[in-house]
Amino acid sequence: MDLVKRLLKARGLSSLAFLIALFIIVGAMNPAFLTPATIAACFNTSVVYTLVAVGVAFTLFIGEIDVSVGSNLGLVAVVVGSMLRDGTPLPVACLVGILIGVAIGLVNAWGVAVMKAPSLIFTLGTNGVLRGIVYVYTNGQWVENLPKEFKDFSAVTGIGDFTVYYCAVIALVILIHFALIQTRRGRWFAAVGDNANGATLVGIPALQTKILAYVICGVMAAIGGIIFCSRIGFVTPMSGNGYEMKAIAACVLGGVSLLGGVGSVLGAAVGSVIMASISYLLVFMGFSSNYDNAITGVILIVIVVVDALLQHRSIVQNRHARLNARVSPKATSEVLAEQIADFGEAAMSPLGKKGGVR
Repeated sequence: MDLVKRLLKARGLSSLAFLIALFIIVGAMNPAFLTPATIAACFNTSVVYTLVAVGVAFTLFIGEIDVSVGSNLGLVAVVVGSMLRDGTPLPVACLVGILIGVAIGLVNAWGVAVMKAPSLIFTLGTNGVLRGIVYVYTNGQWVENLPKEFKDFSAVTGIGDFTVYYCAVIALVILIHFALIQTRRGRWFAAVGDNANGATLVGIPALQTKILAYVICGVMAAIGGIIFCSRIGFVTPMSGNGYEMKAIAACVLGGVSLLGGVGSVLGAAVGSVIMASISYLLVFMGFSSNYDNAITGVILIVIVVVDALLQHRSIVQNRHARLNARVSPKATSEVLAEQIADFGEAAMSPLGKKGGVR
């Protein structure tokens, strides 16, 4: 597991280098790309992806997944959009949207953490139900005529050409990052994903941690839905469709393991910028943006295969180490007990000073 963590951490750092190199290469092909406004636009476009990816990262930290975030985002967007269109005060509409996210998170947590259903299958079912609710709620119609002030706020800049939305989201991501690595409760997520049974044995409330992870995921998707509504200015019944794939790809591209226990929300944020920039990069390279989804799928497949290979290599190395410990002439009962304890400590490393969500 240590090997996997080291390589995934390196991948998380390399994703930032990859983003910079990508911008330089495209800029060399088309100098018009390397302008402050265009680069800022890539980052500003990633704001919703970042929120959704950070939420998904929490479920990946605990060794699960949530593929209902796209429909969650879409449902919140149509509800909040229709409420604002009908004159509901913004704080009330936003509160309703966030409560919807909490409710969806609790439903997923009940199915996965309490009922022990496979997270992929259960949240896939939730995704279908939510998308159906969106169509029924909107009757297949677009939600338009949103308040002008609500739409215009998405263009308000905070620092340079970066919007207030993006600055606020990045500040939130940094706050979450430090909470995950500096607080005991924050390290619980990685501990549960690394070894749920071991975490329970040392007193970590694994069930509550999983429930909280899904609630956070639901809330982040809901906030993403509200900002999506403001940025786009209208909502369709298909809004949010495909966001789950981009969020997962952003997470794993940023070094979050699909197998749990390893990753960083900062890495997920960097991965989100890469995923959000694909359409821009294709246009500036002279290609159609229709290749966006295909490229996202290829990236996801490659990273999943790499994750599987890394995990297999780690398992083989651990088996060889245990075998050597058993057949060693010095393998007394005390030595074996100490080595077993070392393996347990390595598995639970997120609880230590060198562990946690990197």
